[in-house]
Amino acid sequence: MFTPFKTAILNHHARSPSFDGPVTQTLKRADFDSAEQEISNWDGYAEAPLINLPGLVGRLGIRDLRYKHEGPRFGLGSFKALGGAYAVLRTVQRELTKSIGKLADPVDIRRGLYAEQTKAITVISATDGNHGRSVAWGAAQFHINCRIYIHAEVSEHRADVMRKLGAEVIRVDGDYDATVAQTRADAEKHGWLVVSDTSWPGYTQPPLDVMAGYGVMAREIVQNYATPPTHIFLQGGVGGLAAAITAVFHQEWGHGAPRVVIVEPELAPCLFASAKANKTTNVEISEETIMAGLSCGEPSELAWSVLADAAHDFVTIPENIVGPMVRMLANGVDGDVPIEAGESGVAGLCAVVAVANQPNLRRSLHLDANSRIVVIGSEGVTDPKIYAHIIAGEI
Repeated sequence: MFTPFKTAILNHHARSPSFDGPVTQTLKRADFDSAEQEISNWDGYAEAPLINLPGLVGRLGIRDLRYKHEGPRFGLGSFKALGGAYAVLRTVQRELTKSIGKLADPVDIRRGLYAEQTKAITVISATDGNHGRSVAWGAAQFHINCRIYIHAEVSEHRADVMRKLGAEVIRVDGDYDATVAQTRADAEKHGWLVVSDTSWPGYTQPPLDVMAGYGVMAREIVQNYATPPTHIFLQGGVGGLAAAITAVFHQEWGHGAPRVVIVEPELAPCLFASAKANKTTNVEISEETIMAGLSCGEPSELAWSVLADAAHDFVTIPENIVGPMVRMLANGVDGDVPIEAGESGVAGLCAVVAVANQPNLRRSLHLDANSRIVVIGSEGVTDPKIYAHIIAGEI
């Protein structure tokens, strides 16, 4: 069962966090408060389950392991439901406030009281699938037009889900970063509003809103712990998820917050490269990872500022342990609850199992019999066809 993890080659880069400001100042407590108050009042809101995995714990020689299962979130399949839709609302609110001369009430926006004004608004975004699904859903909820840009490798199933939510889907030649560039160009040309989960010079507010939405997930975790866990393993991507979780944990727990371990595919290690260079660093993606949601070559400047300040470890994982982990969760280990998880959703857990099974990495990341670990199961089954291939052992 654990053979692929025992032999997997993981790259590891350790840092000494400075905790000198960005982790608590880039994302403010008030921003997380506003997001939590709004999102918790949406129809269908429910706390995502934090699942105990005692069977796996017994095999790994640690004390506790909890899996935050984001698959059920708002019926959209991933944690992205919290960020993209909330950023759409905030973007529409700012646009309406300018046009009507007073602060637009989010409740009135949801009820369609500004439908005449919002029908002239178009939001656009680039996505590997999950963020775009959330943006499309948010656009439908808040009565505006939506265009989603996807790259060549995004599955047609994921594209079709966004179309069914009312979005116009545009496929762009190239990778995820090429789609980001295209959204920026088209937004400037047509006056459309970009709702991205990554930042760049001069573009910061929507990514901040996205990360504020992700903070809801982090606060749900905090409420389940009387004392903080020792480690949190966080998927990379552009860094928004990891930065939001890290910021909330430090606001709530200070220097007692868990050790932050950032996990990326070895085929898309932009945060790992940034950690080694000690500055935001882009990487060229020459081959797409199976972990489609993490196929990002350019880190978010905002997210990196938080992670540079507070993350302890950066780890890359190989492709060959993703399928075994999806199957392991689906079957349950020694009586653990079976979990249906997507390819990107298991990245953090892949790293936990591999590190725990390799003595050198185990020592480097300070895993021992007292370790209490949290991982984010960031997506459920967002493409049933790919999931079926994985379960069948074909991937």
